[in-house]
Amino acid sequence: MAEAKVHAARDAEQVRRLLDLPEVTVLVRQMDALRWTGRTGYGARAMVGMALVKSLYCIPVWTRVAALVRDHAALRDVIGAAPSEWACYRFARRLREHHDLLADCLDAVVARLAAETPGMGDRLAIDGSDLPAYGNGQRHLFNHGPLRERFADPDASWGHRSSVGTRKGGGFYGFKVHAAVDTATELPVAWTVTTARESETGHVAGLIDSARRRGMAVGTCTLDKGYDVAPVYATLAERDVRPVIPLRMTGRVVRGLDKPPSCEHGEWRFAGADAKRQATKWRCPTAGCAPASRWVKADRLHPLIPRETARYKALYRERTAVERGFGRLKNEWGALPLRVRGLDRVRLHVDLTMLTCLGTALDRAGAARKLAA
Repeated sequence: MAEAKVHAARDAEQVRRLLDLPEVTVLVRQMDALRWTGRTGYGARAMVGMALVKSLYCIPVWTRVAALVRDHAALRDVIGAAPSEWACYRFARRLREHHDLLADCLDAVVARLAAETPGMGDRLAIDGSDLPAYGNGQRHLFNHGPLRERFADPDASWGHRSSVGTRKGGGFYGFKVHAAVDTATELPVAWTVTTARESETGHVAGLIDSARRRGMAVGTCTLDKGYDVAPVYATLAERDVRPVIPLRMTGRVVRGLDKPPSCEHGEWRFAGADAKRQATKWRCPTAGCAPASRWVKADRLHPLIPRETARYKALYRERTAVERGFGRLKNEWGALPLRVRGLDRVRLHVDLTMLTCLGTALDRAGAARKLAA
């Protein structure tokens, strides 16, 4: 019978390296400073280590995390203890109460990752993805029965998700994670968690602002057709970010108002863009018109990166980075399945998953820098 083995990348030494990151060390010190009274319990380093193990080994519940550490001598040595699941639940509650400390840690991790990865965040892709709730959202107790009065997760709501290879699209009950992903590294640089009913378009501004606060020089933002609405273009224009969004077939598009200028010599050619003027320049193909060029105000139909150009097509192909990023978070880092209820608990679960994912990337970046030196 073949012996089961843990993947080499998910060993105890990796937990040690994550705990030794300066940003995580600061979080541990701040959490320890909060324990001015009460039972002795376990140190914050041990409890943060338990949270890292939970994501590294993709374990959905604290009970199994506690059992793994209890039976794993190397992990016990790294963490320095074998906390019970009840200690983990208490620590999670404390993290929710002092979520600003975890937010500062995440800001510092992303900022240093951006500093060590030149160009990170220059090109972003934004999208939302479903997080099905750990609860039943049906309105009726049974088919054609009375209305349900109590819900297992009252914070969750009904939303819509697209189809994928393993399931059809349609309604789902739960939450959404909205994320901005760097298309070069496929790592999330900003994110937020909401209930499923909230529109994705309203979170573009917050994600861009968070990415810039963490040291990203955002230049372009790629989004899918669902973001093709005027407020999104206005939001990006205010922040001097160039949109890469395909058009929906609205009435103006059907009438061909999105096409480049044209004359008897043919369709005019793109000749550059001016972000300060928020306009694109077009030239007559034969220069036979007077004037031979003209400026077109940038808007939804005529963005600063025209959809006819090779640059637009290359940038839009990078949008799949956000889909792969979501897939890794859910399947490789344990973002799903959810085994917590309530929006604040789901947000904490996602933040701890992001901390493990980004901390591992930061550790690899540091190791690569040392190797190059």
